[in-house]
Amino acid sequence: MLRAISHHRDATTGELDLNAFKIVYVAPMKALVQEMVGNFGSRLAPFGIRVAELTGDRQLTKQQIAETQVIVTTPEKWDIITRKAGDRSYTNLVRLVIIDEIHLLHDDRGPVLESLVARTIRGVEQTRRPVRLVGLSATLPNYADVAAFLRVDPDRGLFHFDGSYRPCPLKQEFVAITERKAIKRYQAMNEVTYEKVMEYAGKHQVLIFTHSRKETARTAKWIRDAALERDTIGQFLRQDSAVREILQSEAASVKDANLQDLLPYGFAIHHAGMSRVDRTLVEDLFGDGHVQVLVSTATLAWGVNLPAHTVIIKGTQIYSPEKGRWVELSPQDVLQMLGRAGRPQHDTYGEGIIITSQQEVQFYLSLINQQLPIESQLITKLADTLNAEIVLGTVRSRDEAVQWLGYTYLYVRMLRNGALYGVSPDDAAVDPYLEQRRVDLVHAAASLLDRSQLVRYDRKTGRLQATELGRISAHYYVSHTSMSNYNQHLRPYLSQMELFRIFALSDEFRYIPVREEEKLEVSKLLERVPIPVKESLEEPTAKINVLLQAYISQLRLEGFALMADMVYVTQSAGRILRIFAIWLSHSCSILFLYPSLLLALIDVHILNKAYTNLYFRR
Repeated sequence: MLRAISHHRDATTGELDLNAFKIVYVAPMKALVQEMVGNFGSRLAPFGIRVAELTGDRQLTKQQIAETQVIVTTPEKWDIITRKAGDRSYTNLVRLVIIDEIHLLHDDRGPVLESLVARTIRGVEQTRRPVRLVGLSATLPNYADVAAFLRVDPDRGLFHFDGSYRPCPLKQEFVAITERKAIKRYQAMNEVTYEKVMEYAGKHQVLIFTHSRKETARTAKWIRDAALERDTIGQFLRQDSAVREILQSEAASVKDANLQDLLPYGFAIHHAGMSRVDRTLVEDLFGDGHVQVLVSTATLAWGVNLPAHTVIIKGTQIYSPEKGRWVELSPQDVLQMLGRAGRPQHDTYGEGIIITSQQEVQFYLSLINQQLPIESQLITKLADTLNAEIVLGTVRSRDEAVQWLGYTYLYVRMLRNGALYGVSPDDAAVDPYLEQRRVDLVHAAASLLDRSQLVRYDRKTGRLQATELGRISAHYYVSHTSMSNYNQHLRPYLSQMELFRIFALSDEFRYIPVREEEKLEVSKLLERVPIPVKESLEEPTAKINVLLQAYISQLRLEGFALMADMVYVTQSAGRILRIFAIWLSHSCSILFLYPSLLLALIDVHILNKAYTNLYFRR
């Protein structure tokens, strides 16, 4: 950053031209974005440089952007901004793009990073404006491939640091749980966690990561109660009477009932559902050494730099609403959590303990030992990624699309590991640059976009032209499948019931299932929501419809997975309803007001039968 800034310093006066450059720092999570804003902001303030967050939660006006030199953002937000060809006044000023956690290329979000890098490099070649690209990662086995993707000179710009550079060496331990039944497995995990905590009780602080807000309190109370029952609780309470008094006093002032119950025993919890005041108090008490055991969700790993001697990851499965099932923790989450082990100013080493199933031990061993190469996930999102480039105007034909594909990480990995991407050794020998394979991929994606009416694809000339549907899809970050569904079902005259039904057909929710254990709760919600749902309880669309209405109506949910599904549905609701409003307004339908008002209702969480009848009355 300082290097990029120095290029805009007057050699005579020493003054910086703050209007001549911008730096973009891309981080994968909002919590990490906020941490970096605070970090960079304090360090760069003496130079008069302003650092600002740009995420879905925090928008910046044109004036604020003009006054900001360092923008810290997420991949998706920067992708949306660079997709728009209209106002490039400040994107043209970007001189440095830093992508943190670039091993995210292997994740479902990887295609976004591929798109950003390819767009940046092609833009540099076309405009001749220098933009430096920097990729950072704590785990990157095939770093040479990522360097090739970023167009890095391996002799001058590629740096690899092994474990010896870690400020506090990490000792790792893996515990495999062999129990197959869920209840017994959960009990075994609690026992192992208790045993590991007891090894350090009274000697070192322990940070335990769990994967839901409710589980933080459950785990902390289980360990506390086991310690009370086995008469070991004294090991968690420092003999210093002043510390006990502090914990008792602070417990009386906190809002969270679980935290209030746990603090007097030297235990605490931390998650995003707690008030900011309670979270800050927990961070301070743990940082000062008053709390011995802290049980937290991953937000603490990403958003707050609060290390402990020992980190325990209790279980490695988290619920993914996007996939509608429990999945293994991502590499970046595991490494971020383990990164909190060891305090450089106090410890000679840190300890990281991963408690997982017997089947997953080998996976995490390979991960930690950097044996798993980072692969491209672009093929799964190729059509939508290509559509964004066509809308932007950087790809106007099949030939240009083939050329664009040569700038992606997918192309790098096809050259290195062709068999995984459908390239036979014979094909690679005859066509070393894989031009025909790229033509085939582009043709398939363009044909799909053409059928969905997002793009007009002339198969003879290879010409690619964006349609209005394609522009809306790219602008609002909605898949071609969803746009095709909307185009097929939206009509100028629709009832409110039909509007909610079409919303539920969105491809973004295709993996959300109706689970056996949640049918009773969904059935009760069906009776309470203001707008009737005609689909049966067995159909996922009924559940999606109900969850949107439940959120607006502020209906309380019990199941953790159901809550996660509702959050996921409502996160996409704003973009989808804006598309509905645009489509209906283009159809000269007065119904375009429906989605717009629904957006307002989502913001204020109010929906009841009386209001609904008034709202939808024609």
